[in-house]
Amino acid sequence: METWEQMLLSGITAPEGLSSFLDIDQSDIQKVTAGYPMFINPYYLGLIKSKGDAIYRQAVPDIAEITMTEGTADPLNEEALSPVPGLTHKYPDRILFLVSSRCAMYCRFCNRKRKVGGAGMVSAETIREGILYIRANKNIRDVLLSGGDPLLLSDSELFRILAEIRSIPHVEIIRIGTRVPCTFPQRVTPALAEMLKGFHPIYINTHFNHPAEITPQAGLACSILADAGIPLGCQTVLLKGVNDDISIMRQLMKRLIAIRVRPYYLFQADLVKGTSHFWTGLKKGIEIIAGLQGHISGMCIPRFMIDLPDGGGKVPITPEYIKGMKGDELIINNYLGKQFKYPVIEE
Repeated sequence: METWEQMLLSGITAPEGLSSFLDIDQSDIQKVTAGYPMFINPYYLGLIKSKGDAIYRQAVPDIAEITMTEGTADPLNEEALSPVPGLTHKYPDRILFLVSSRCAMYCRFCNRKRKVGGAGMVSAETIREGILYIRANKNIRDVLLSGGDPLLLSDSELFRILAEIRSIPHVEIIRIGTRVPCTFPQRVTPALAEMLKGFHPIYINTHFNHPAEITPQAGLACSILADAGIPLGCQTVLLKGVNDDISIMRQLMKRLIAIRVRPYYLFQADLVKGTSHFWTGLKKGIEIIAGLQGHISGMCIPRFMIDLPDGGGKVPITPEYIKGMKGDELIINNYLGKQFKYPVIEE
């Protein structure tokens, strides 16, 4: 039986690997991958049912990545907020720490499109400097490991990093941002989960964008992690042509809960150069959240978030239910648009 490392060796990095079963323009893909690398592992490749479907759009390069020039390479201003390479310190008590430069599939809408898959994004030296920075800053209580994908490290590499961080007295919480349970669930083994649970409190936020990604294999990966006592959340990105539809989102959120993953955020796509063909208007996200409210369980409903440009941080955007005030009563619409009155309680 193949190990997960052996499976990754069969990943596709060039258009020739796609052309045998997909009708693609090899020259267009070649132009895109000259600047933005492609990697699609065999499992995620197998989820593609037809050209242009939701899985295809996330994984296969599109010429729009280099012909549409809107956006900027680093819209969240991560580089300016990096006191040491590979570590972003945006909020007072928590940091983002890049520990891997690889992913099991290079998402075409990635907000680190400028660097993921590139040489030198993460090194032993950047990891060492990052840990020294965390150790020296006693206000840091929450460390989010990201990349690339931290779960693309070997168990032993990840163990060493986690052990270093957990040895720092002022670090209370460790989080891991990973798309592996969705894009490459074979990586999630009982041995990995057993190792991770030695570092509690540890949390994992994963990333599913479409119901077709929730397969038996993905469900098993999430069960292995949940059974190890690791809370799982999902950060979905709103993407044109992938999930910008209320019915698709309802299916996705209900299926996430069924595999013990709590919908956490629905992100407005970041304004990254090379991704504008995925952008939606803000009204679309508000419409989708309103279309979830009341129609599915409250614990299935994520918060709709914008990560503000230039390092402004994340802010929630919510549908407007309060329509005004009449006398000492608020006028409020419910999820069906029906109007109700609610008394204003004075303190």
